[in-house]
Amino acid sequence: MSFGPPPSVYTQSALAADRSRGRRRRRLLGAIAAAVAIVLCVGGGLLRYHSAGDGKGRTDAKPARQSPDDVRDNRLHTERAPVSPEGQTVVRHDEDLAKGVTRYSPGVWATDKIVARTVADRITGYKIGNTLDSDNTAWTLRLDGSVCAVSRDVTVDGRTAVVVQPAHGICDQVLMFDVRTGKQLWKQKIPAADFAYVTDTNIALTRGVVAIAWGEGSAAYDMDSGRRLWNTTLATSQCHDMGYAGGPALLALVVCKQSDEKTYRVEKLAPRSGKILWQYPVSKGIQAVYLPSSDPPVIAVAAGDLTVTDLITLDPDKGELRATISLKKYEPYCDPEILGYFGVVDKCTGIVVGRDRVFVMSKDSTELFKPANHITAFDIGKGTAVATFQGREFQSVLPVRMNGDDLILYRASLDDVQPAALVDWNPRTGKETPYLLFHLPQGTEKYGGKVQDNPESSFILYRDGHAFFVPYQLEFDDYRKGGSVVSVFGVGTAGLKH
Repeated sequence: MSFGPPPSVYTQSALAADRSRGRRRRRLLGAIAAAVAIVLCVGGGLLRYHSAGDGKGRTDAKPARQSPDDVRDNRLHTERAPVSPEGQTVVRHDEDLAKGVTRYSPGVWATDKIVARTVADRITGYKIGNTLDSDNTAWTLRLDGSVCAVSRDVTVDGRTAVVVQPAHGICDQVLMFDVRTGKQLWKQKIPAADFAYVTDTNIALTRGVVAIAWGEGSAAYDMDSGRRLWNTTLATSQCHDMGYAGGPALLALVVCKQSDEKTYRVEKLAPRSGKILWQYPVSKGIQAVYLPSSDPPVIAVAAGDLTVTDLITLDPDKGELRATISLKKYEPYCDPEILGYFGVVDKCTGIVVGRDRVFVMSKDSTELFKPANHITAFDIGKGTAVATFQGREFQSVLPVRMNGDDLILYRASLDDVQPAALVDWNPRTGKETPYLLFHLPQGTEKYGGKVQDNPESSFILYRDGHAFFVPYQLEFDDYRKGGSVVSVFGVGTAGLKH
């Protein structure tokens, strides 16, 4: 089976995608202007949130049964509501930039005590705790070059991997490190990676395996020893692995080039051998494919342009079509990060996938006195909408991660009265539980830039009671000047220890 909207939709979809890019910016500016006018008229607003109650009605997962080299699965590792949702800063690090300098920072990971991020040719871990510490740097891992590709996943015991571009300019080095200590565990040269660049290299972790693809080849390594398990090159086939989705399973996005036309298929692989377990061919005319989830298998397709138009859910055992979901009114944020660099085919910022639900963020609303946007929960097997979480006026919402069968989402703040929030939402009962309420520093030119929470320009993570805001790239607001910018900002509860 395969999927693709009828040919007449392609042209219309492309035109709609072009208009959508411009509208997104205009809607945001218009909403801010309208919000300022309303605040001037009425003089403020009310702080309000739904009480957590006693937590009844949750659909917590059973206790986690994962091995140390499994990728941490948020459907199995659930967060409990803190004693108080009042937030306080638990980590902050600012970077000093020279005039006109931009530093790309594609990776960020967190454990219960450390948040780590890449900046150019280094990875640094920061202690989570007292933000007043003059130096909260826990460790720094120097690399042989800049980071080319990252996996956003971390193993249960706190390890992850990156691809590095040494001085010769090719992304042909992979290394595994411990996020808790900063220790490099192993490093290997990737074979036949002569055309692996920052624009096309991807990496994924799954069940004791690190898999890398760069458009013209691929390789997989044992997570513990660094021993190479398998690899492919373009010489073996006109079809090659473009990228992977890791986690509970390993999915490959395969592209085939014939003349000037590209076609795609999705394959489920046996991680340690690379053996194909099933294939799902994507219809011709699809311009881009992303893999938001490996298990259950969910793929996002762009019909007519690079903007995603539909979700496809597949049977995890046979790869057969289960349902399709139109994203005409939704904003999945599957666009490549940082101007096309560090593309991650296995993540769409506006989509979070659970065991039997997929959560998608809507497009922004342009109507006054209406919620800024909403999140819809779809049944994975049927493709039907089953629940909706509404944002607030000028306060948009973004899905962040699963929490058992609940969703943890981020609700933005517009002013100094109504705070930003991390909220746990049970889509079956509609229950909302505030986990953190806080305000993000806006900053000044003298004391550093503001903390970014735009999903187009920053990562938002939640782990062990802490929320982190980390920009994709570091640059000063005025490129003609140098200055200090926020590189990592984290919030935790101001109540008793989480």
